[in-house]
Amino acid sequence: MKAVAGVLTSVFAISNLISSKAQGQNEYLAGYLIIPTGERVDRSFNAGFSMYVAAWPLLGKYPGHRFQTGLPGTWMFAQYDGQPPKDMYSDVEGGLGWWTDTRFPTETPKFIMGGVGPNFSEIANGPAHGAGSWEDPKGLYGVAQLSPWLLFPIDGLNLKQGTCGELFGYGYLTLPLCEAKATTNGQDIPTGNQCWTLFLSAKNFKGPVAFFTPNFWSHSALKERRLVGQLLDSRPVDPNTQIQMETQYIPCRVKTDSKGESYARIAPTSFPRNIGNTSGLIHQITSYNKKALWDSLANWFGGGSPSTGEIDSLGAFGRTFRGDGYATWEIRTETNGKEAKIPLAWNTFASPVAVDSTTYGYRWNQANTTQNTRGLSTLPEYFHLENGSDKKKARWTPVSPGAVPAETGLKQLEWNRPVEDKPESYVTPESPKTSWKTPGPVAGPFKAHLGDGSVVTYYWYRFADQPALMNADLTVAERERMQAKVVKLHRSWPKTRNYLAPPKFGKLANIDPALIVKPPKGFEYGYVPIATRQELDRPR
Repeated sequence: MKAVAGVLTSVFAISNLISSKAQGQNEYLAGYLIIPTGERVDRSFNAGFSMYVAAWPLLGKYPGHRFQTGLPGTWMFAQYDGQPPKDMYSDVEGGLGWWTDTRFPTETPKFIMGGVGPNFSEIANGPAHGAGSWEDPKGLYGVAQLSPWLLFPIDGLNLKQGTCGELFGYGYLTLPLCEAKATTNGQDIPTGNQCWTLFLSAKNFKGPVAFFTPNFWSHSALKERRLVGQLLDSRPVDPNTQIQMETQYIPCRVKTDSKGESYARIAPTSFPRNIGNTSGLIHQITSYNKKALWDSLANWFGGGSPSTGEIDSLGAFGRTFRGDGYATWEIRTETNGKEAKIPLAWNTFASPVAVDSTTYGYRWNQANTTQNTRGLSTLPEYFHLENGSDKKKARWTPVSPGAVPAETGLKQLEWNRPVEDKPESYVTPESPKTSWKTPGPVAGPFKAHLGDGSVVTYYWYRFADQPALMNADLTVAERERMQAKVVKLHRSWPKTRNYLAPPKFGKLANIDPALIVKPPKGFEYGYVPIATRQELDRPR
C-alpha cells in the first residue's frame, strides 16, 4: 500500500470515509497508475535513490479537505538478507501531492518527507511536522534541518504557485553525519549511523535539505525488541522500489436518467503536456551505492580531501522503463452502506509510453482529451456506464457532453472551491524549559510570507542545538562532532551546485521563493532556519 504524495493513505482512509458520510457525498474517483520499470537493480545499490517528477495542478480547483492524492513517486523500504520482519511496515513514502491534513492547501502540490515508524506508530513529515502532539510527540522530532538556505514550512514544502509540468528532483541518500551507538535512550539497544538525507534539485535550490534522525527509527525497539537492527537507522534500502501514482479522491457525481442509463461527471482533471502531446511524469530514477556519496564524505570527515557533494556516477544505477503499465482508476459509489467500484476505461484516452529509456509518461488520445491554455491535457469529464448489469464487464466510458441527457443535471454542476473553516495554526512549545527555548535560537523571529496564503515564523538555531537533535538521544559530545561536520558542509556545499545529475529534458520547477533564506551575519556556517509557527496570513 502506498502513500506517495498521497502520503500515509492508510492512516487517512478512515477519516476520508467519515468525512464522506458527514458531507453526504458518496461518489468519487480513486485508484492507482501503475508504472513498471525494466530490469531489476543489483541489491548492492542500497544507499538511496533519486528521481525527477513532473509537478502540476491535478485539479483545476482545490475541492476541499477530503482531497488526498499523490503525484508519481515511490516507497523506500529497508533491505533484508532474508525474510523481512513479520507484521511490520516501515518506510519513507513522501513526495508531491495533497493530503487531508494539509492546513494551507492550494492547487499547486506540496512536498512532505513521509517517514513511517513501525506500523504507522510514528510519522515524520518534516521538521516539526508529524504525528502526535507536543505533549506526546510521535514523529514531530523525527526530522532535523540541515540546509542553511532553505526554510522547510511545517505544513509541507511549497513549490512556486503556478508550477505546471516542470520537473522537481528529489531523493534520499544516507550520509555519515553521526556515529553508531551501542545504546538507545540508556538501554542496550543499538542505534545505527544512517542519516537518510533529502536532496532536492529545483531551479532555485539544489542540495541536501533535512534528514531523518537515526533515533526516529531505532527507539521503536524500546517497545518491541524484535525490531533491533531491522529499521532504517542501520538497514540499507531495497533499490527495486515500486513506482505508482495514488489517487484517493477526485470529486465525482453519478446520475441515472429515466431510461435507467447511468452517467457520471468528474471534476476537471489534468496532466501536463511537457513533451509534445505526451506527459513526461517520471524521469531519471536512479539507485545509489555508497560510492555515490557516502565514501567521499566519510573520507573527508576522517581527515581526507573535501567532498564536493556531487554524486559519483560510478555509484549510480539508472533504472529504465518498459513503456507498459495500467490504471486502476474507478468510480466508487456507496448505496445503502454498500460500495460499488467500477473501472474507468482509462485506455480509451491515455496510453502508457516510455518517451525514452529513462522517462515514463502518457500519450493522450486527442479525440477524448482537451488541451487548455496552460498546456495541460484535461481528461474526459463525462462518462457512460457500459454493461452495468455485468460486474466483470462493467466500465465507465467517455462520452461527449452532448450525449448526456439534460435530465441528469450533470452539465449544470460547478466544481468550486468549498468554503471551509479557518485553518488552525501550527504552533510549537513556548515553555522556557523545552528544547525549543533551551539552549534556544540565536536569532529571530523572522517571517516568511508564502504563496499558499500562510506566514511562517522562524528562528535561526545552531545546528546541534535544534529541537530535533536535542530529542535524538545524543550526548553533548556527539552533537558537537555532528556540528563540526555540518560546518564543513555549509562552507563547501552551495545551493547552486548540481548534486543530483540534472534532467535531460524539460525545465526545473521553482520552490516558493519566500523559502529561500540567507543566514544572518555571523551565523553563515553551522546554523539552520527552524519554523516555529505557521498561520493564515491572508484569506484565499
